[in-house]
Amino acid sequence: MYDYTFGNRIFALRKQAGLSQSELAKMMGVTDKAVSKWETGKAKPNTNTIRKLAAFFHMDVSELLDLQEAKQNKRITKIVITGGPCAGKSTAMSWIQNAFTQMGYSVLFVPETATELITGGVAPWVCGTNAEYQKCQLELQMAKERVFEQAARTMAADKILIVCDRGALDNKAYMDDAEFAEVLRFIGSNEIELRDKYDAVFHLVTAAKGAEEFYTTANNAARTETVEEAAALDDKLISAWTGHPHLRVIDNTTSFEEKMKKLIAEIAAFVGEPEPYEIERKFLIEYPDIRWLEGHPACRRIEIIQTYLQSSAGEEVRIRQRGADGHYIYFQTIKRKISGAKRVEIERRLSQEDYLKLLMEADTTKRQIRKTRYCLTYKNQYFEIDVYPFWKDKAIAEIELRDEGAAIVFPKQIKVIREVTDDDAFKNASLAQM
Repeated sequence: MYDYTFGNRIFALRKQAGLSQSELAKMMGVTDKAVSKWETGKAKPNTNTIRKLAAFFHMDVSELLDLQEAKQNKRITKIVITGGPCAGKSTAMSWIQNAFTQMGYSVLFVPETATELITGGVAPWVCGTNAEYQKCQLELQMAKERVFEQAARTMAADKILIVCDRGALDNKAYMDDAEFAEVLRFIGSNEIELRDKYDAVFHLVTAAKGAEEFYTTANNAARTETVEEAAALDDKLISAWTGHPHLRVIDNTTSFEEKMKKLIAEIAAFVGEPEPYEIERKFLIEYPDIRWLEGHPACRRIEIIQTYLQSSAGEEVRIRQRGADGHYIYFQTIKRKISGAKRVEIERRLSQEDYLKLLMEADTTKRQIRKTRYCLTYKNQYFEIDVYPFWKDKAIAEIELRDEGAAIVFPKQIKVIREVTDDDAFKNASLAQM
């Protein structure tokens, strides 16, 4: 999970001083990008810069840093509810409000930005180009999220759930590759940063896929798609979010009420209500067709470096660098097995600085694991296919489930050798043994 405290503190102080990121960066002797990373929680200044910041804002270093310590028990989780047109997002928001308020959460909703703009007269067909419109939408989306995160940090509640009605990567489904690249350059960001800044993503499949009789455009002034267009857009949205560490796709194979109940159960399991367990099944597969994976529209390649830390008996602690093309995010994961495929898993997001510090606690009896992961969405299932440099004839495919008995449908291109869920020899911790 992101720790927004220090970043929001710097953002608030900068705004109070009436400074842009560029102006503050110049005064501190750093780049604009460095200030941006401080404010988004991706990095922290070094000791000398913290002293300069404290002096500039007329406060002690302890005052600048103590705010983080005083609020370290506050838990803020930011999720995205996405999906194709007429997927049930509006109803889902009501279900989430009711369910998680009862669980003791303060629930904050970031409204859908596209609807706000289009109903306000700002639309792709009135702006100069689609790319120009998308720049406006993405800037507003990011600004709104930042305000909600800042507000959350001021609240007395210990558990806060920020629910985004669509997230930054939804925009990608409405652009071609050239337009998306133009928008990324404009905002000074990258796809991984936009996708993985959310803790989890929950995709509700459009009624146009499997519940066509319920598809309508009457309840949303910004919705204009036909059934066929809605189904195609749904596929594009799934493709845009594929690669996120925690993506769940919720289809229309049940009644609408059961669809909502499944969404609530998936979110509850993720945030750890009553506890953060997951059910994971693992399969040994033949070495996959890499060209097929990399050419699949709903598949993303991720580079992973995984390091195991010293830990107590019965517990596995690891840190992970995850990303692609020079853009990375960092996690710490603690695992405790309950039984069979079920285990407790606690994960938190790290800054690069914290990640580098934790590397000093590496378990030197285990080697660092490097692998290429292919995240594949297929028939509303989310597979993670790990290819290791020391295997040329096999790989590992994993899938997380809410029900141990759920049916799994593999693509015909994936050849399963056998299930290895309970085979310790194929766990990363075993592969890391020297």
